[in-house]
Amino acid sequence: LQLHHGGRYRCGGRVGSGLSLWKESALVTVTVHGIPVSGVSLSAQPPGGQVALGDLLVLSCAVAAGTGPLSFSWHRGGSAVPLGTGPRLELHVGDEDSGHYQCRVTDGDSAAESPPLHVTVL
Repeated sequence: LQLHHGGRYRCGGRVGSGLSLWKESALVTVTVHGIPVSGVSLSAQPPGGQVALGDLLVLSCAVAAGTGPLSFSWHRGGSAVPLGTGPRLELHVGDEDSGHYQCRVTDGDSAAESPPLHVTVL
């Protein structure tokens, strides 16, 4: 079910045999409500967010609920400038990549953020 499926519906069909009659039901209004984005979580590979200098860090963002389409953005240290978009972020980490990372998810009407994940570059 999508938001655009809301509207007025009725069903109809032929009743009887031979010279059957077309009958229709009364109109029914269907309202589709969007589900706000919630339950945003963040996971890291390697687990725990500890990664060696120059190695690959993969962050994944998951959403428990929300009416799509969903947009993802990645942020470090509360910066408004996104590091990337999409449900995954891959980084070959450098000296300045330690810090707190968050995933923000929006559906155009509502938004939610993951709890911060502390990444430590060893």
